[in-house]
Amino acid sequence: MSQSTFDDDDLFGEAADEMRADVEEHLSAAKATLPTADAIWGTDADNVLGALNGLRSALDTGDAVEELRQAKKQYVMGERAGAFEDDEELAAEIEELQALVETLAEAHDQVGDLTGVVPQIKSDLEDAHADDVEEAEA
Repeated sequence: MSQSTFDDDDLFGEAADEMRADVEEHLSAAKATLPTADAIWGTDADNVLGALNGLRSALDTGDAVEELRQAKKQYVMGERAGAFEDDEELAAEIEELQALVETLAEAHDQVGDLTGVVPQIKSDLEDAHADDVEEAEA
């Protein structure tokens, strides 16, 4: 049977290692749920609306937001407890991933707006050109 230690410093060190592992695990999981570059770059669509719908779907971050949130919670707890030796490295990784997730979410919203506007523009242009044809025939 292995001998366990109940020394506060040893327990704190163990807890810090576990907390860092949790942060890294959540960051990895967040990155794994992000779309691939190919998913947002390529399209099989036959028209602009299809391309926009495909892009909007591709920009979905999945569970990345929740995984990032969990990583950040664990990081904040560990940082405030002074548990991380190199907390700047983890902070930078979290900030970088957060910026990427926010950019993806913003792009997702912008593409969603375009998806709503493009069909109306198409319809308005068809009407405008139909009016020109009718006037030319008159």
